Amino acid sequence: MAKFPHHSPEKHSGTDTMLREYGLPWLDYELLDAGDGKKLERWREIITIRPDLQAYFATGWPYAQWRKMAHWEFEEQSPTQGSWKKIKAHSPEQWIIEYGKLNFCLKLTKFKHVGLFPEQQANWRFIQEQVRAGQKILNLFAYTGAASLVARACGGEVVHVDSVKQMLTWAKNNMECSKLSDIKWVLEDALKFAQRELKRGNKYDGIIMDPPAWGLGTKGEKWILENHLPGLIEAAHELMNPKAFLILNTYSPKVELADLARSAERIFSVNQMQIKQLWMPTKTGNELFCGNLLRTIK
Repeated sequence: MAKFPHHSPEKHSGTDTMLREYGLPWLDYELLDAGDGKKLERWREIITIRPDLQAYFATGWPYAQWRKMAHWEFEEQSPTQGSWKKIKAHSPEQWIIEYGKLNFCLKLTKFKHVGLFPEQQANWRFIQEQVRAGQKILNLFAYTGAASLVARACGGEVVHVDSVKQMLTWAKNNMECSKLSDIKWVLEDALKFAQRELKRGNKYDGIIMDPPAWGLGTKGEKWILENHLPGLIEAAHELMNPKAFLILNTYSPKVELADLARSAERIFSVNQMQIKQLWMPTKTGNELFCGNLLRTIK
């Protein structure tokens, strides 16, 4: 049984049992400001305004200043979709940003996303600390592959699983733009793939899971995270080699830290896990909540 190493940066959020961990800005990305239900972000030279329900506080800068800075603003037309309004002429709809030696290809989508969750920089740091050459890494619900690329750049043998074909294509493009190779791509429901891996007797040295709060599988099956959370953690545990790590992010408003703790404590001991809130600091001093985070070492 491995004890969990101390990992920083982190802050106590008022009690000894609840820790905050921060995704930090880097050269090509920073969260400039947030508030009034929106956030202002810089992606290299492109600045966007996007909605965010967690930005329920006042902005640090006047909104008029935001509009002077921004190239694009996402306008919601429904709870799940919308469109981008161009604020500055000749602003590109696709561009590339760097993270160390990695390249991420970004583009505007009708779901307000651009292809990267920058708060995950907190987990990229952790992956860089943990992964060694030749280790087997499984990335489930792997989206456009940022964590897969970080693990592969460390020498990990990465299996990348997502149920959306367009996401696999996007992730492959990121791999090629980063001059990496030999990631295994799997188009399949993440939980079903994990269960098949169990039957095949395969094990991993690291498992990364970033499941959506809700969605559809490859055959239109409805996915609701709170219904599958215990099964996901149990499957991950069974797939882990001794001393393997698990990263699990949750964004669902129906999955609280206590829910995450209850599900994890059924399988892992307290000294094997960390349960935290994930936050991003802004340039103006505001802080934005970005979800809950479970990390374990078997």
